[in-house]
Amino acid sequence: MRPKVLIFRTAGTNCDRETEFAFNLAGAEPVLSHINTIKNKRDFSKYQIICIPGGFSYGDDLGAGKIFSLELLLWFRDYLEKFLNKGKLILGICNGFQVLIKTGILPDADFKQKVTLTNNDSERFEDRWVYLKIEEEGSAKDIWFKDLPRIILLPVAHAEGRFFAPSDVLERIESNNQIALRYVNKEGKACGYPFNPNGSYRNIAGITDRNGKVLGLMPHPERFIFKHHHPFWPKEKMFPWGLKIIKNAVEYIS
Repeated sequence: MRPKVLIFRTAGTNCDRETEFAFNLAGAEPVLSHINTIKNKRDFSKYQIICIPGGFSYGDDLGAGKIFSLELLLWFRDYLEKFLNKGKLILGICNGFQVLIKTGILPDADFKQKVTLTNNDSERFEDRWVYLKIEEEGSAKDIWFKDLPRIILLPVAHAEGRFFAPSDVLERIESNNQIALRYVNKEGKACGYPFNPNGSYRNIAGITDRNGKVLGLMPHPERFIFKHHHPFWPKEKMFPWGLKIIKNAVEYIS
């Protein structure tokens, strides 16, 4: 059976259709639902993956992902907790990552916000391709990044992507191997702008919970599912790494 994926959308979400297409291509059965529709049912039992896609939910009023996160906490906290306790997967992409951070699902799945994603150091919207290093330690490598090279390329498009955490929390998620992706240059070295497009602490581009089953990342895997999505595909050998990340999640559940 094809794993079922629940894709949340709301006012301002604008990557939902691409995410639905990517999961379908990866062999899943995605269900795209508005948050108000889900509010009437509140039953996640038939789904194996929940995805919160990118966009600008509610125009990013009060901060990126903040209103969406408040709705999830108000209406779905208990249901999300049950979903997590069953060992199922949650993916947050860009605005979805911001939502997972502000609900407190990341990094500790205790529904208490401890870190944030704030304004880019460049003080501008960053829309570019970035090199990412997959961390060798941690459960995420076996779930989301299986059989991927150490360095991959994905696009970013955000104004509030700078990962910030207090030093004690930063040290803890580092020691727990919860950092999944870092911004690097082509050689895999951590660098500043523009390779780190937002000024994230320790070049963090994505993190997981402790068991690796919740992944949040600022880059967009659903925007690299065909090799010709990359502008240099005729000149360089390109592999659609974004599709592979999504396929890995589907195959893990299967």
